Amino acid sequence: MEAESINMGFQIAPMVDVIFVIMLYFMVMAGAVKVEHELKTSLPGVATASASEADDPDEIIIDIDEDGYVLMNEEEFDTPQDKTLPTLTNALARLKEDADSRGSKVLVTIQSAEQAKYERIIDVMNSLAKAKIANVTFTVGSDDF
Repeated sequence: MEAESINMGFQIAPMVDVIFVIMLYFMVMAGAVKVEHELKTSLPGVATASASEADDPDEIIIDIDEDGYVLMNEEEFDTPQDKTLPTLTNALARLKEDADSRGSKVLVTIQSAEQAKYERIIDVMNSLAKAKIANVTFTVGSDDF
């Protein structure tokens, strides 16, 4: 018996099966594609203040001595006879506006001498109220006096 070579021709059925399997694979994988909704990029331009810089409050120390002199951060403002303290009020208002524009807070510490007049402390508090500064703390009898 002689070996005959049999020519089967082109078989289409296995090709259709392979195409269906490939099509099924792509249909299943299409549902697993992750859609990116937002692409975060930072473009060059104007730098903005970081959150930690904005949260740092501006600390101001106002000293009131026994003679009625008012010092803000060791700089003397107005005279002891001036009840309205216009220079101090204007300086505090500028500091408050600057802090508001940066988004930070203004913290004021009033340090008064033990023998300072209450009337002078009230004058300073009125200046703070005119400048719209509300974060105020008090200390009495500092070693600086």
